[in-house]
Amino acid sequence: MSDARFYSATVFDAVMSETSTLTEADYAALADFRFSLRRFQAFSESRAAECGLTPQQHQAMLVIRAAPPETSTIGHVAERLILKPHSATGLVDRLVALGLVERRASPNDKRQALLALTDLAHDKLDRLSATHREEIRRLRPLLVDILEKLEG
Repeated sequence: MSDARFYSATVFDAVMSETSTLTEADYAALADFRFSLRRFQAFSESRAAECGLTPQQHQAMLVIRAAPPETSTIGHVAERLILKPHSATGLVDRLVALGLVERRASPNDKRQALLALTDLAHDKLDRLSATHREEIRRLRPLLVDILEKLEG
């Protein structure tokens, strides 16, 4: 079981074992939270499309860019995007074909390829990340309010 699925199952089991009941306000806050996430996702998908990218391509580029040095591999992309390795390979292959990602031999293990963004990818990702940061800043007060309601 992947770490994400194990964590989700563990959290679910812990929550289900609690005896407290949810209030109408809890349901409203949860609905608002999911709506806010979906709105952000729709925003993100729209901005990626404006740059000629699919949402997964944008996410993969962000994963590659954010990876610590010498750790950006197909396995890392698969883990961070919660994909099977063969699906991550296909995604990276498409990014390579678009001139957005390069494969480089690992200096430590020649059998392993490290992934790096091209200059074109950096330009696209810089623009996308700036708009995403601004949207997150705009949403922050709303999300903090919702999270505070859920803590109560």
